[in-house]
Amino acid sequence: MNKTEQLYEGKAKKVFATENPEYVIVSYKDDATALDGLKRGTILGKGAINNRMSNYLMKLLERSGVPTHFVEELNDRETVVRKVQIVPLEVIIRNISAGSFAKRYGVEEGIVFAEPTIEFSYKNDDLHDPLINSYHALALGLATKEEIETIKSMAFRVNEVLKEYFSTLGVKLVDFKLEFGRTADGKIVLADEISPDTCRFWDAKTNEKLDKDRFRRDMGGVEDAYREMMHRVFGE
Repeated sequence: MNKTEQLYEGKAKKVFATENPEYVIVSYKDDATALDGLKRGTILGKGAINNRMSNYLMKLLERSGVPTHFVEELNDRETVVRKVQIVPLEVIIRNISAGSFAKRYGVEEGIVFAEPTIEFSYKNDDLHDPLINSYHALALGLATKEEIETIKSMAFRVNEVLKEYFSTLGVKLVDFKLEFGRTADGKIVLADEISPDTCRFWDAKTNEKLDKDRFRRDMGGVEDAYREMMHRVFGE
């Protein structure tokens, strides 16, 4: 399958049309942004790591009953996915307090929740992705009640599968962001990516951060953290 025209360029990916209108090609970049785009930089090798890891996890989730947009990995940086209409909701699942949750509610990082939490934010750069609830999503026409319930149950299923998987690699899945899309026939599928860009990964023994927080917080060792996650997943 070949790229035709570029349809979109985001912070971390480019999307290209193909000769088949049902499929697009996603190309992962090494560009990194944080703090609502105010912080910009490059994480060498990030695009290839995120592409390969995301595809591997999408296939794992498919086998566990979660439908995704994944079709075929073309090379280290490019993947064919189903063309979907992205539901403008960012879905955040949290297992342990960290990041904005800890800051917002004045708690320390590292509190393990009795059960996972879910948050929605309105995917809108101009408004800085404000937190909303399901009633707001309905009022704004972002999704139907049935779609929201489907998204919630799928998000918690993703968490079950990934939490168990990463625990076998000696990694705590602290929290992560998901996006969902509608296929041409209206089916909800998992879209976007699952990577150190969109997840918080902590080493199970040391709580060392193995994700984009190292970039956000100027902690150093960013490339090393991404490579460590690649090593744990693929043994490379």
